[in-house]
Amino acid sequence: MSKFFGSVDEVTQRLTEAGYLPSLDIATAVFLAGHLGKPLLIEGPAGVGKTELAKAVATATTADLVRLQCYEGIDEARALYEWNHAKQLLRITSEREGWDSTRDHVFTEEFLLARPLLAAIRNPNPTVLLIDELDKADVELEGLLLEVLGDYQVSIPELGTITAAREPFVLVTSNASRDLSDALKRRCLYLHIDYPTAELERAIVRMRVPELDEALGEPVVRVVGALRELSLRKPPSIAETVDWARTLVALGTRSLTGGVVRSTLGVLLKYQADHRIAAERLSLDADEGPAK
Repeated sequence: MSKFFGSVDEVTQRLTEAGYLPSLDIATAVFLAGHLGKPLLIEGPAGVGKTELAKAVATATTADLVRLQCYEGIDEARALYEWNHAKQLLRITSEREGWDSTRDHVFTEEFLLARPLLAAIRNPNPTVLLIDELDKADVELEGLLLEVLGDYQVSIPELGTITAAREPFVLVTSNASRDLSDALKRRCLYLHIDYPTAELERAIVRMRVPELDEALGEPVVRVVGALRELSLRKPPSIAETVDWARTLVALGTRSLTGGVVRSTLGVLLKYQADHRIAAERLSLDADEGPAK
């Protein structure tokens, strides 16, 4: 993967061109993951740009993006591969020979359905494999991942071992809702992404919403930062900061008063209890600016 990025500075430049502003820590971790050929495990709260980083790496390297979205109950058939049982049954019923002779015909490539992990391993083109929100999946899935993350291969009993045609750039994300296994972590480099600094978030807003009144950039980020300091069920993400900036542009807002913040709070906060906390703690009056 070192052919994708020649240096940390190149990572920063190319990710920025792809629309993602990385910190030095992020750029360094991405470079090392590619240079060492190791998966990159990214942890952090929801909405800090973990998934967007994988998309940006794929864009910056003109690679195919293969995404495995994890959820409770996901199994081998949805993550690795499964056999096309309906097609196999049709072949079996159409054959006149017995099972012993038919068996070798139905467990072939023709009947194999590749899911994201196998698809990424078999792809001959440059590939970014995103294993998203692994902490939402059952711990058993981690066992299935060890061979893929450690050796870039998949073992299929009926066909043998399939080794990567071209090693993918693997990014594993987690919101840290549960601890991942030590065995999985040993196979990965580690990166923690937190909410950005105010300076970096202002730069992100300027890049994503260049039409926002320049005087609003600082108060927008300040209000979002104040909300994140409250005990909210769901603090606003970076994406929601950008959405709020676009909302203010759409409304033609010139001044960020308490009334404006209160009337647009649904863009940032998605629970009624959070709305009440924000209104009380930030003193969102109709004619006054929001207070920390």
